Amino acid sequence: MTGQLILAATPIGNLGDATDRLREVLATADVVAAEDTRMARQLCRKLGVTPAGRLMAHHEHNEAASAQGLLALVRDGATVAVVTDAGMPTVSDPGHRLVAAAAAEGLAVTCAPGASAVTTALALSGLPTDRFAFDGFVPRKAGERTRAFEQIRTEQRTVVFFESPQRITAALESLVEVLGADRPACVARELTKLHEEIVRGTVGELLDWARERQAGEGIRGEIVLVVGPGAEAEATSLQELVAVVEQRVADGERMKQAAAEVAAAHGVRKNELYDAVLAARKG
Repeated sequence: MTGQLILAATPIGNLGDATDRLREVLATADVVAAEDTRMARQLCRKLGVTPAGRLMAHHEHNEAASAQGLLALVRDGATVAVVTDAGMPTVSDPGHRLVAAAAAEGLAVTCAPGASAVTTALALSGLPTDRFAFDGFVPRKAGERTRAFEQIRTEQRTVVFFESPQRITAALESLVEVLGADRPACVARELTKLHEEIVRGTVGELLDWARERQAGEGIRGEIVLVVGPGAEAEATSLQELVAVVEQRVADGERMKQAAAEVAAAHGVRKNELYDAVLAARKG
């Protein structure tokens, strides 16, 4: 008989959010595959749990290799629990490759749900929650960050990002530059922890908050950035979009990629825009 793979969500700050099922999984699993084994041991101690199985490292640097060993254990009948430092495995954390490989083999995969920074921030943001997207971490490089925000210019869903306290001001500056100062947004900091802080307002107001805090006591802790839906796509001529693509190409971007991203941001077909750029060059 084969075993099973269990994705187990861990608290994102407040230990009181740990479920009884998480405690049971940690206590009874044959193997606990942890993003950081030291953090996993510390969590077990705080929860009063003594793992019956062994702890193994499973993180972004060894995920491809360790996945094969973990799958072999499941095939042999073991119960393997996957945990990250905080929140749900696979959500901007290790686990996706393992789940995909297990599913491809038809192995049993289940989940012990729990805290999630994405849905917690979304619920607290005061922004529409009926439709939303999660875009992971905001890109670090300025050019990539600008392009990422261009893609949500006319996004009709609320969009959730992760960001670091060191880069949140730069991210908000890019948002103001790309989306304008009036786009509604929210910064959720230190969720469920003692110094939890939820800052709601326009992107411009959040930038003022970030600059003031940075100049004073500084900004610390884990941050979730939630950006509200944009307005309907504005009518923009194809010629204007061609000019946008050509500017991005002049900045060093490949034309095909630039055309695809600009087209997606403005609701036009990428092939139509690509052909228009070629036609303009020939003309």
